[in-house]
Amino acid sequence: MSLVHEISALWNEYLNCDAVGADDNFFELGGNSLIGIKIIDRVAQDYDVELSVRAFYLAQTPAQVAELIEQGRTRARG
Repeated sequence: MSLVHEISALWNEYLNCDAVGADDNFFELGGNSLIGIKIIDRVAQDYDVELSVRAFYLAQTPAQVAELIEQGRTRARG
């Protein structure tokens, strides 16, 4: 499973949606600050990457959040 699909599944879990696509908007799906913090914490736990709240909110889609995670992994290895 690709990272984008993993993040989509994570959003699906927290947002109680039937299916979250790679380009679905967090806020349009009913996301709020509390859910955002929970997802950010889960990303830190599952992927060992710390996302800022600001970066997460600006990303807004699973595809863009997956890109942030990849960038965080690259910096950690670098």
